This record gives sequence, C-alpha cells and structure tokens, in this order.
Amino acid sequence: MVSQDELDNLAEKGIAFTIRSVFVIDPSKKIRLTMMYPASTGRNSAEVLRVIDSLQTGDKRGVATPIDWQVGDDVIVPTSVSTADAEKKFGSVREVKPYLRYTKS
Repeated sequence: MVSQDELDNLAEKGIAFTIRSVFVIDPSKKIRLTMMYPASTGRNSAEVLRVIDSLQTGDKRGVATPIDWQVGDDVIVPTSVSTADAEKKFGSVREVKPYLRYTKS
C-alpha cells in the first residue's frame, strides 16, 4: 500500500515508500486483523503467528486472550459467561475480579 503523502512525494523525489500491510482473513472471508507498518520498520512474523493462534483459540474455545498471550498460557473467560457456567464449560476458573477470570487454554 502507498500513502497519499508518498504518492505526492513521488513526483518530487522519484521514489515512494510503501506501507507494509498484513491482513488476516478467516475461512468465511472476514477480515480479522490488519496491521500496517512504515517502510522503515520490519514486520514481526512471530506476532502475526501469535495473533492467528489467538484468533483460532478464541473461536474454538469461546475465550479471549490477554496481553502478550502465548500458546499454552491461561485465557480469559468472557464476562458474558457466568462463573458457574464457566466452571461447567472449562473446569477450573481462577477469579481475579468478578469481571476478570482465567482458565487453562
């Protein structure tokens, strides 16, 4: 992708730097993630794979993943699920706050 500023600079400087973009699209053709980096910044493929793992885990288990989550780390039980229902569905649930509960991934 090329920003309008870079297109404007093309005539002036003779070179346009692209915006490095990553799109994650699920099997139903829904865009689940967009990431954009300036040309001067390299992309992080480990982060892209981590996000895909997170999306797949969330879709499969009905959970959310916390900041810096990695495969195998605890996941978050959504607030829409009561603690009693979460214990039935996931087994053990660790409650930090009524709105913040974790379970094993």
